[in-house]
Amino acid sequence: MAIKNKVVIIMGATSGMGRATALKLNKEGAKVFISGRRKERIEEIAKEVAYPENLKYLTADVSQPQEVRVVIDQAIADFGRVDVLFNNAGVMPLGQLSDPNYDISVWKRIFDTNLIGVLNGIKAVLPQMQKQQSGLVISTSSVVGHVVMPAGAAYSASKFGVRAIMETLRQEENQNGIRSAIISPGATNRELIHSIGNEAIEKNLSESFGNDADYSLRAEDIANAVAYMVDQPEHVDVNEMIIRPRKQEL
Repeated sequence: MAIKNKVVIIMGATSGMGRATALKLNKEGAKVFISGRRKERIEEIAKEVAYPENLKYLTADVSQPQEVRVVIDQAIADFGRVDVLFNNAGVMPLGQLSDPNYDISVWKRIFDTNLIGVLNGIKAVLPQMQKQQSGLVISTSSVVGHVVMPAGAAYSASKFGVRAIMETLRQEENQNGIRSAIISPGATNRELIHSIGNEAIEKNLSESFGNDADYSLRAEDIANAVAYMVDQPEHVDVNEMIIRPRKQEL
């Protein structure tokens, strides 16, 4: 498989889709460098992988460009190159625009992580990928990066923004051998739901994201999709993938 021996950096790897992707790609023979804010979670993943010798890690906050730069530089020092960057870190606070608790402090947190975090990752990895004349950048958008829903103004805007960033990257860097892809999950049973910050909305979505796979994806479903993107030959650029559970209406 094309995955074997590829060097993959995963930002936002401490839980959910990032964790599942790290386990999946490591098992398929990739050399994986993972990062996230919670050191204890990263250390747990390091104990779970099939090939510990092919996994390295550092803690980082994607909203801090210097911390992202350290991750990229360390991955290059450890593995010699970067074939894939997966920008997966994200938060999902939701609320009506009239909600007094849904304000500038919440919006700034959303955009700092979901948008600035993606830009920081791209900015840090581009010099190496340009030097190699190859590389794949994958960023997590969302179904609500394609359609909007009540209570999701800032979150949805951030995910629409990810699509704009990644299409710009594609147009700017395709002649340098750099590929650009977004993955847009629908309802997924993952820890991100606990960052909503609104008890009523969280309860409603938690009940929807139950054990019925027809209504909710699993993190492993997204990991399989990311692996598919990584596994493509370099002349193939899967720019966009939307994945929903079968019974999702939005």
